[in-house]
Amino acid sequence: MIAKLAGIVDHVGPEGAVIDVGGVGYLALCSTRTIGRLPAAGSTAALLIEMHVREDHIHLYGFIDDAERDWFRRLTTVPGVGSRLALAILSAVPPEQLLLAILAEDKAMLMRADGVGTRLATRIISELHGKVGEVGAAAASAAVVAPAPDAAGGAAADAVSALVNLGYRRSEAFGAVATAARRLGSEADAGALIRAGLQELAR
Repeated sequence: MIAKLAGIVDHVGPEGAVIDVGGVGYLALCSTRTIGRLPAAGSTAALLIEMHVREDHIHLYGFIDDAERDWFRRLTTVPGVGSRLALAILSAVPPEQLLLAILAEDKAMLMRADGVGTRLATRIISELHGKVGEVGAAAASAAVVAPAPDAAGGAAADAVSALVNLGYRRSEAFGAVATAARRLGSEADAGALIRAGLQELAR
């Protein structure tokens, strides 16, 4: 089982990269996020690998960091989401925004990915919503701490709704209110959360 490749970047293409390890070139299929972070050909690089073995092929999927690999694994547990579609989702929505999209039930953000329609976006949210608490590192980077605004209800939910009505995307509003609620405390009313949320969105 190959879990990591470290070597010389031989070639970078639109769908992945070839990493030369001791004279053997390994093709790793990658998201555009990972491809964009790889150095130029001839430079050294390392990729975390998810190896899929089938009767008719062996595919290596490469990731620039743990967060992306973990989301790939999680996405491919959803019925109807294969490896290629999981990479398409990660190309359209980076891990920290994907976490917010799931928590905020933001189907529109997931539908940025080619191949994801309303029905599949709904299924992804339904399947993963209860599991995102396990994504500790990604949650920390997104500055989201339980309880989530919609789960908490009351002032936080009202603040999210108000920001959405002002034209912000649901996941943006959700993240801003989550950060504001953490800073202001559980006693903050909707008005205070809206003002603090707007300050977060303006940064």
